[in-house]
Amino acid sequence: MSIEIEFLDETEKITEEHFKLINDLLSYAAEKEEVEGSELSITFVDADRITEINREYRGKDYATDVISFALDDGEEDPVIFGEDFPHLLGEIVICVEKISEQANEYNHSFERELGFLTVHGFLHLLGYDHMTEEDEKEMFDKQKDILEQYGLTR
Repeated sequence: MSIEIEFLDETEKITEEHFKLINDLLSYAAEKEEVEGSELSITFVDADRITEINREYRGKDYATDVISFALDDGEEDPVIFGEDFPHLLGEIVICVEKISEQANEYNHSFERELGFLTVHGFLHLLGYDHMTEEDEKEMFDKQKDILEQYGLTR
């Protein structure tokens, strides 16, 4: 496999089927993005916990849907421990309540929103961002293409 994922579900609301979906989706996304031999972690939290994280790291005092912490921010050469060790991409933190809220708001499934947020966080770990209109178009087009080609549509 080109990517290894470590899961932590603090909410105990993510099922084995959800973990499999995410694993398969991110393997597909990694293949599309030509990411090999990498590892990341995904943590599922509640609204209170993601509010704390958002406040501490972004200075914003509200619950958000997903936050990514890239270990390779492009400013320094990545640390390589040897060819037997995977490249550590970083961590994605996803708010489970936001998955449900946004799935209802956008009138699609929990699984579609889960996939959307996961791919969004993954692309951030790869260095994509949406701070400018041009960057946002590139990232969101890539996100949409990955989800549609994988078969996770609205």
